[in-house]
Amino acid sequence: MRPMKFDFQDFLLKLKRSLGGLKLKLNSGDKTTHMTMEKRRAIAGYVFISPFLIGLIFFFLYPFLQSVIFSFNSIQIGAQGYEMTGVGFENYRRAFLVHPTFSRVLVESIIQMITDVPLIIIFSFFAANLINQKFRGRAVARAIFFLPVIMTSGIILAVENNDLLLGIMSGAIQPDTAAGAVRALELRTLLMETRMDPRFVRYIIDAVDRLYEIVKASGVQILIFLAGLQTISPSLYEASTMEGATGWENFWKITFPMISPLILVNTVYTVIYSFTNPNNPVMEIIKNTAFAESRFGFSSAIAWIYFLVILGILGILIGVISRWVFYHD
Repeated sequence: MRPMKFDFQDFLLKLKRSLGGLKLKLNSGDKTTHMTMEKRRAIAGYVFISPFLIGLIFFFLYPFLQSVIFSFNSIQIGAQGYEMTGVGFENYRRAFLVHPTFSRVLVESIIQMITDVPLIIIFSFFAANLINQKFRGRAVARAIFFLPVIMTSGIILAVENNDLLLGIMSGAIQPDTAAGAVRALELRTLLMETRMDPRFVRYIIDAVDRLYEIVKASGVQILIFLAGLQTISPSLYEASTMEGATGWENFWKITFPMISPLILVNTVYTVIYSFTNPNNPVMEIIKNTAFAESRFGFSSAIAWIYFLVILGILGILIGVISRWVFYHD
């Protein structure tokens, strides 16, 4: 019997073909698994937003469309219900040309929003970075920073306002305006000595005067930033530190880019909160026009003008901020 001759070239060719077929199967299997994962994520996303969709369709969509109809009509309340009389765009014209305060209050609300949003975003981002550090009592510090969210709830806010009002009326609480004026003057003098722009000095002093309102409006933003900071992998900081990066460089090269999508989210949230806050003067005009004066058609027109203004501002902000947002894949 003749011994079989081993052909090394033929062996390599067969091995290459086998590995090529195995690689093809693995690639096709990965693709199938990837598509399945995408479908699972899509289903999970729809399940997650389903409560909002259900509420939107069954509780919000009908009043939303009804308010559009009301804005083009004059509403008269009678014993048999309400009667609508078409007036076209008259309610919208009256909002801008006849109402004594709507246009002025709307502009003031926009200016106030432009002033408040950067302060709230900067403060909440700084606070989130602070309480994200490892130190004793970190859980207590986080709870304290979340207290503004609880304090802005309707019941506690009403109790707080009533207690403050009763205290001032009874003389137990005296507004210390003189001490506040002295502190503001000292801060203004200190900042002016640094030769800063007077407009920037006024902006800082106004922020200090409204520090309580800024902290009270920053609770949710702090939690969102804190959740984002905790998702950044520590290995990124370890690798950059081994390469010689400083803490300042880590912040601007890792922390800030990775957290930039949440800056956009918090900006949108803060703008909406600023405009829909019950203490907002435009909201008070809409509420008083509808329920105190019983002009539901005119109130709906004002509300729609306000809604379109907010929508336009959000569109501009999202378009501008999205250019600098880094999405890590």
